Amino acid sequence: MKKKSPKYYVVWNGLQPGIYNTWDDCRKQVEGYTGARYMSFTTYEDALSAFNGNANDYSGKQKAKPVDLTMQGLFGLPEKESLCVDAACSGNPGILEYRGVLTATGEEVFRRGPFAEGTTNIGEFLAIVTGLAWLKQKGLTIPLYSDSRNGIKWVKQKKINTGLERNARNDELFIIVDKAIDWLHANGYDNKLLKWETRAWGEIPADFGRK
Repeated sequence: MKKKSPKYYVVWNGLQPGIYNTWDDCRKQVEGYTGARYMSFTTYEDALSAFNGNANDYSGKQKAKPVDLTMQGLFGLPEKESLCVDAACSGNPGILEYRGVLTATGEEVFRRGPFAEGTTNIGEFLAIVTGLAWLKQKGLTIPLYSDSRNGIKWVKQKKINTGLERNARNDELFIIVDKAIDWLHANGYDNKLLKWETRAWGEIPADFGRK
């Protein structure tokens, strides 16, 4: 298993503003808090600088968004014991990566890429299938969350609907897509496949923070 990168979570608005070392500790400060604002960083120095600065300077970036309590009341809270997946694409098409993390701890359990030419939707689809395969291999029946409606739809349909044309630059990626589709046709799964409700819960824990 690839060693997870360290993360530091800055809470500007929450029960107790500060810098936290785990997603679980951060979550305790922001769940149910009106106007919660928070964000993850890969170094303590960046986190400290952000905490001493202004949250508005980070608007539009990962987790620096208020949670809509109306939506939270509608959807409740996500299941803590679950797997979250997400994709990041620099350009669309562009350089693509995707990964999965445990919701409760933020531990990264898989990461794939970078691939030279992909799309966000393809990455989301592959992240879900990779997550389902990982859960099946581990014998885990916990839910899987994705914030992509298209990704979830494609998985349920066991096919993709993309305008990206296959070429020499993305052939490796399409080979993985073919294998993912084959896996879906050959395997069942007992895990609930759920939509991560960003407006109610903030950014999905697997988010790459590149918005």
